[in-house]
Amino acid sequence: MCGVYGYFDRKGRGMPQPLVDQMAVSLVHRGPDGRGEDHRGACAVGNMRLAIIDVEGGDQPFFSDDGSVSVVQNGEIYNYVELRQELAAAGVVFRTHSDTEVLLQLYLRHGAGFLDKLSGMFAIAVADRRTGTMLVARDPIGVKPLFLYDDGDRLLFASEIKSLLRAGVPRRMDDEALHHYLSYGYVPAPWTLFQGVRHLMPGCLVEVSSTKTEIRPWWDLTRQEQRAWSIEEFKETFTALLSRSVEIRMRADVPFGAFLSGGLDSSTVVGLMGRYTDKPVRTFSIGFHDERFDESEYARQASERFGTDHTLDFVGPEIVADWAKAVYHCDQPHSDVSFLPTMRLSHLAVQHVKMVLTGDGGDELFGGYEKYTDFFARDVSGLDDQAFSDSYHDHISLFTEDLKRSLYSTAQRRTASDWDTRTVTREAVAQVPHWDRRNQAMWLDVALLLPGNNLVKPDRMAMAVSLEAREPFLDRALAEFAFQVPGSLKLQGNITRWAYKEAVRDLLGPELTDRKKRMFTVPIGEWFKDSLRPLTRALLTEGPFLDRGVFEQATVRQVLDRHEQGSANHTREIRQLVAFELWCRTFLDADGSAPVQVSELNEKVATG
Repeated sequence: MCGVYGYFDRKGRGMPQPLVDQMAVSLVHRGPDGRGEDHRGACAVGNMRLAIIDVEGGDQPFFSDDGSVSVVQNGEIYNYVELRQELAAAGVVFRTHSDTEVLLQLYLRHGAGFLDKLSGMFAIAVADRRTGTMLVARDPIGVKPLFLYDDGDRLLFASEIKSLLRAGVPRRMDDEALHHYLSYGYVPAPWTLFQGVRHLMPGCLVEVSSTKTEIRPWWDLTRQEQRAWSIEEFKETFTALLSRSVEIRMRADVPFGAFLSGGLDSSTVVGLMGRYTDKPVRTFSIGFHDERFDESEYARQASERFGTDHTLDFVGPEIVADWAKAVYHCDQPHSDVSFLPTMRLSHLAVQHVKMVLTGDGGDELFGGYEKYTDFFARDVSGLDDQAFSDSYHDHISLFTEDLKRSLYSTAQRRTASDWDTRTVTREAVAQVPHWDRRNQAMWLDVALLLPGNNLVKPDRMAMAVSLEAREPFLDRALAEFAFQVPGSLKLQGNITRWAYKEAVRDLLGPELTDRKKRMFTVPIGEWFKDSLRPLTRALLTEGPFLDRGVFEQATVRQVLDRHEQGSANHTREIRQLVAFELWCRTFLDADGSAPVQVSELNEKVATG
């Protein structure tokens, strides 16, 4: 796990070294163990390293013998052991035990085709001075982030947007991205809230030279064809694939553990980890003082069942002090406040280990959200493709198109007059016309929610404290299998993850298997009514918020009033606006080099 950065200048001009230095320094939390860089002429690839594999010998970049090719990566190649053995059998001599050296040797033999051999999470950059080209690629599901900015003369890339800003990318808001943010609660890829900054999409690569830039997919999950599976076939294949995924993700040369909430996904991962180690697995969880949100008892049950060495901590309203810090590390606003306990959980874990396995991805691939069963409880069989897409979009949206426009100021309403976020959902669903409706709904989350929000959370919150997070459910082979399985095996009536639960029932036991799912979040809606009311009012009803002229102030006050009085529950809307305002104060009002201090805002509120 690391941070990567660099650029390619089509006009053959080099970037000043101080700017490249700033790109690197802004990523030090991702890689505090060392910096390496190949900056020659009109191209640079660099790495800030968090040492997990081959701690002593794995410094990047890795160079070909003649120095003409250099490789850096952020992430881990889990099947590097097998790939290394294949290359060694073909006569390749290795100098280290690093997975990045394996990437170099694969590229020298296969060019861009080497990507198809990889099982891992990664953002990879290759500078090939033999051909005067640079290749940048991202893993299949988008576990590792990668952002691009292209002004026509120069293409810059980095693991985080703040690194691009340090290189001089303008800090201007993308109004269309804001419009989509208000629907989803996150900015859907490829957009970001910064004009001109875009995600390199999962499973894609970019090849750039002085004359050409080509972005194309190197892997495409939508090509999977669904077929009939018996429940016994499902259980056998699912268990084999997930077990293998867990096993190879335990490859590390540093202490590691797992996040354990006691939910189905994290408990399954921890249960399988126990099969591949002679020592108790180190597990970590966060509890909440409000018992409506607390899962610590289930985590304790899972820990006892699997004999883990468990560490638990509790949090309360004081966790909101981390909100601005979370926005800073994400580079974009997210209405999902579970980022805050995830940051605390990461801080708890990094005091004991350097890497953790998580349960992320199981819900999206195998139908774990109640929003699926809630939606498919209605009869949607008669809906055509657009009607289905629009109906499901309305089901998951925070703000409808009409509500967004009622929230906007007159000027912002004119700016957004031609935009409709339903088209984003339609385009995603249209990629999989050959899948059944249940899988189409899950695909929307794999295509948008995972790279836009749910994978941002473990990556940025763990990296904020220099902790690596690995997600066994997001193994490439497991994702391909998931969308060969009909949705009827995933959702049966009001039962989520039906076949998956049958596959792990013996491992987990009935209590952990069949327990009702709880969202990993905090009771912030209650806090908006009391302890957070002064801060929320200060952020959303005065000063900079008013000056932006984005939202209709009377409408915002009405939202706050109705929520505080209990006549409506506007928790989602308020947290969305607060996150946006914290982003504005960090990246528009200031230069984005540090989070705005919520403690200082609180002091201003307290002193009037």
